[in-house]
Amino acid sequence: MKRLTIHRAILLAAIMALVTLACSISIPARQTIEEIAPTEFKPTPIVATPAAPISEPIQLPALVTNEEAVLIELYKQVNPAVVNIITYADEGNFVTAAGQGSGFVYDNEGHIITNSHVVHGADAVEVVFSDNTTLKAEIVGEDLHSDLAVIKVAKLPEGVRPLPLGDMSQVAVGQTVVAIGNPFGLGGTLTRGIVSALGRTIPALTAFSIPEAIQTDAPINPGNSGGPLLNLRGEVIGVNAQIETADGTRANSGVGFAIPVSIVSKVVPALIRDGKYEWSWMGVVGGSLSPTLVEAMKLPVDKGAYVAEVVAGGPAEKAGLRGASRQTVINGRRVAIGGDVIIAVNGQPVTAFEDILIYLAMNTSPGQKITLTIIRDGKQMDVEVTLAPRPTEERQFFQP
Repeated sequence: MKRLTIHRAILLAAIMALVTLACSISIPARQTIEEIAPTEFKPTPIVATPAAPISEPIQLPALVTNEEAVLIELYKQVNPAVVNIITYADEGNFVTAAGQGSGFVYDNEGHIITNSHVVHGADAVEVVFSDNTTLKAEIVGEDLHSDLAVIKVAKLPEGVRPLPLGDMSQVAVGQTVVAIGNPFGLGGTLTRGIVSALGRTIPALTAFSIPEAIQTDAPINPGNSGGPLLNLRGEVIGVNAQIETADGTRANSGVGFAIPVSIVSKVVPALIRDGKYEWSWMGVVGGSLSPTLVEAMKLPVDKGAYVAEVVAGGPAEKAGLRGASRQTVINGRRVAIGGDVIIAVNGQPVTAFEDILIYLAMNTSPGQKITLTIIRDGKQMDVEVTLAPRPTEERQFFQP
């Protein structure tokens, strides 16, 4: 019996050792059962903080870039001077709306610049300002050759100021530009783009062309005609006039054209003063030299303006210039040859036919004499031409 008691004591000690290892309990020496009994549990009070209502929006700081700030401020300053122009036609017993376009205030006397094709032939014109003030306007003058016109209201609304004209010499390809106008009659619409190209030649309302036009990808649509193309200083660098379209659709395709401010600054003062502007005319038809023409005529130059035709009775004919007189075949192509080749005007080099148009438009006036340096029959010579006013022959014109 004693042996059994000893065995039970040994077994009990082994079980206690195993329980102590399994529970990782450390029991201090000579600690009684009563001393390791659990103490009374006293929970710490939890104070709940009410959460914000789930419907309350999160407030984020406004993110405005420098360009956005410029455009916002530019629109505030410029838009009051941009107008919607509505034209009316007299149908006998009643008057009907005939067209719609844009324009902008030029001076404090109430003169407004727009396109000639916006107001040409209108029996009545109304101008709607950004605050919906609607005023009657009169046509002061128009120029079909540059597609520019000036209309006038008796008094400008309070707070409306004219827009400043910019400097064409400071305009560069790639710079940001803004168009403001009324596309599809949607007043006060701002679109943004860049100057895509400079020096474009675009058609006028006559048989002549408008030189030095600005090409832009700022969206321009029907109703934008006559509105300003502006730099980021709010200066007018062009008057929006035309768009390049595909398949006959009158909608923006990313290629728009504006009449340059260099022409605006020449034409508009004359329209206000005289109601018209006189352009210089030489009376030739032609194009730029091509390699085929150079080969056919055995020319000593490869750049210049070729005179294919001299207009009967015009200044060039009176000065003795010659157009093409015969034809030949070069590499299977029929070529008209024998015309004069202009290589300089008043000492300024001419490398393309457009150079003649630009020089006459920007540097001369009717009655002025110019000296042309030409190549005729392989020889260089000078010819003096007295310029005349351009004849005006209106043509059909479909633009925004």
